[in-house]
Amino acid sequence: MGTIKGTAVSAACLLLVSFGMPAAQAQEPSAAPSTAKPPDLPTTSTVMRTNSMSVLDDKKRLGPNDYVSFRVVEDRDEESQHLRVNDNGELEVPYVGLVPAAGKTCRELAYNIKSALEKEYYYHATVILAVDRVSEKSPGRIYVYGSVKAQGPQEIPPDESYTVSKAIIRAGGFGDFANKRKVKVTRKNGKDFTVDLKRVIEEGRTDEDVVLQPDDQVYVPQRLINM
Repeated sequence: MGTIKGTAVSAACLLLVSFGMPAAQAQEPSAAPSTAKPPDLPTTSTVMRTNSMSVLDDKKRLGPNDYVSFRVVEDRDEESQHLRVNDNGELEVPYVGLVPAAGKTCRELAYNIKSALEKEYYYHATVILAVDRVSEKSPGRIYVYGSVKAQGPQEIPPDESYTVSKAIIRAGGFGDFANKRKVKVTRKNGKDFTVDLKRVIEEGRTDEDVVLQPDDQVYVPQRLINM
C-alpha cells in the first residue's frame, strides 16, 4: 500500500494522523456517530483544507470543555465533526470511543488516536483535528482550611465574583465549632482581612463579603468553648 505524502500547511493546533484503507473489506466500520454542532461554534476551515501530517502542534495542551473539529480524510465527508473534551478530560472519538485528552498536546493525542485506529480498523490513517474553541480558564485557586467540612484548594470560577461565603459553601459549610465572626483572609502579599460571615449570612451584609483573589488563604478558626 502506498505512503500518503502531504504538503506543509500552517495552522493552529492541528492534529494529523495518516489514514488508509480498512484492514478488511468484509468488516468495514459502521458510519461514524453523528455529533451535533454546539451553538455558535466557529467552523475551522483549516480542517477541511488539510490532508497533511507535516503540521503537528506540540505546545497547546487541551483541557475540559475545549472543542475540536474532527475529520477522516478517506471518509470524504464534506463537513468536519465538532467534538468536546468532557469534564473528565476525555474526547469521544468516532470508531475509538473515549480517549484521554486533557493535558495532552495535539501531537501526543494525534498519535494515540492513530495507534487505536490502526489496531482494529485501518492499516494507515489520515485523521485531522484542530482546536475550534478553548474554554475559559480559571484565574487561579484559593485555599480553605480550619473549621470547615472539607479543607483544601478550590478553583476560582472564571465567570463570577468568588467571595468568602461561596468558598465556605463549596467547602461543605462550617465545622461544628467554627467562629463565623472571625474568618481570616490572607493575601499572598501578606495583607489580611477579617470577615464577619455571621453578619453576611444572617443579616444580609453582602457588602462585607470579601471577593477572593488567586492564592488567597481562607482560615476559619474555632470559637472558644467555656467548660
